[in-house]
Amino acid sequence: MRAVVYHLYGSPDVLEVKDIDKPVPTADQILIRVHNASVNPYDWHFLRGTPSFIRLFTGLRHPKSPSLGADVAGEVEAIGAQVKRFKPGEKVFGIANGAFAQFAFAKEKDIALMPETATFEQAAAIPMAGITALQGLRDSGRLRSGQRVLINGAAGGVGSFAVQIAKHMGASVTGVCSTRNVDLVRSMGADAVIDYTRDDFTRSGAHFDVVFDLVGNRSLSDMRRALEPHGVLVGCGGGGPDRGSFELLAAMLGNVAAGPFISQRIAGLLAKINAEDLEYLAALFDAGYLRPVIDRTFPLAETAAAIRYVEQCHARGKVVVSVS
Repeated sequence: MRAVVYHLYGSPDVLEVKDIDKPVPTADQILIRVHNASVNPYDWHFLRGTPSFIRLFTGLRHPKSPSLGADVAGEVEAIGAQVKRFKPGEKVFGIANGAFAQFAFAKEKDIALMPETATFEQAAAIPMAGITALQGLRDSGRLRSGQRVLINGAAGGVGSFAVQIAKHMGASVTGVCSTRNVDLVRSMGADAVIDYTRDDFTRSGAHFDVVFDLVGNRSLSDMRRALEPHGVLVGCGGGGPDRGSFELLAAMLGNVAAGPFISQRIAGLLAKINAEDLEYLAALFDAGYLRPVIDRTFPLAETAAAIRYVEQCHARGKVVVSVS
């Protein structure tokens, strides 16, 4: 089968498209015939081995696994003996190992049936960004109907889902984005849109119950000015691939250290993929409450270009890779 592989950490230039053996699912795995995959910052972190502490898990000098890609949509090709929820031929989406390939394997708990009305391209754009948006608002932010939420980075992969999910939850939504994305964010249902090239939302005098920061380029004191006295700041923005490990670690530790001394709550976010949340997102899609914004679609042979484009941090919504 054709697959994108890498044997050294580095830029997208180290990626190759090669013929490799088709995976064989173990007892608790599902083999997926991939139709589409999508690109996430998650992928470039694995590709570059940054922040450097992740190499403790992925391989110190070179990657333990040559496969890349997580978000997937396709058809069940084969199942392991312990798999109970799926059967060959069903259309599924979720998180797989090595999704930038013609076939990829996944754990049963990490996938769900595709939305009935979605294309493979749309379904592939949902999993990681959709679940991050959902869990950031619902679990970390504890967003409730009637509250005011500000989404910094509203036109990006996670942000575009967050705007729609927050509206469905009954919140009043303000999105922050660049000039070229104002109309896009408004079309997704935002009640107000702030163009960060013209206005500083941290100095506008407006206060929010929840601030969902997907950019990570402002100080904690700046972000706190936009919060209500007992508001919640949810941080899930680490900048681009060039942001240093120590810079990221210092920012995270600084936010944690400040928590006990302020009335506002500082909440971190580490999204956890699970079938229940995937099914919830599928239901939102089929009900018309959720639509992925797809910026571009690249063929499998141009996966390196797709990752390079996402690394620039200016993609509108999601970038998808077409395998079939």
